[in-house]
Amino acid sequence: MIVEKNKEINIVSKATANEEMIMNRHVIDSAQVFDFIDLNNNRTVDIGSGAGFPGIVLAIMMKNLNNNQKIILYEKSHHKSAFLRNISRKLNLNTEVIQKDIFEAKDLKSDSIVTRAFKPLPIVLDMVHKNFGKYKNLILFMGNSGAKILEETLKYWDIDFEKKKSITDENSFLLNIKNIKKKDNN
Repeated sequence: MIVEKNKEINIVSKATANEEMIMNRHVIDSAQVFDFIDLNNNRTVDIGSGAGFPGIVLAIMMKNLNNNQKIILYEKSHHKSAFLRNISRKLNLNTEVIQKDIFEAKDLKSDSIVTRAFKPLPIVLDMVHKNFGKYKNLILFMGNSGAKILEETLKYWDIDFEKKKSITDENSFLLNIKNIKKKDNN
């Protein structure tokens, strides 16, 4: 479905728009967040869902486990939101697609929050800190410059986190963050 839709609109990068690259670069990469998702959760929010990575992948995994956890997909693009709704309907997934800019949503609640290739770590931390009233954990993908970005971010934020090395890119890792607090840097 992604390959077909990508011929009409840019769902994923043209460089990764073939089936093999989609599976290796996007699906397997997205599935890595599963280790940080509590199966007793009621809902997980994917911010900046785009083509559905990792949200749709998580919804498929939950369906395969007969788990009723709802995956909420925030995507501001009309075309991508319609694509996500279509995939969810065709695959009968327990999702809700919200076509809205996540930065404009307030007092959100979730068990887990996931994001992949959305915004830099400091921007995501600030948005979660301001916009989510309740959550258990935030799971982010960190690319090649992730270690440097994390080191710089820790100057301004107190966060409890654990790192997991990526299985798809030796220079990348995932962060599972709990307890986000802005430092008082006067």
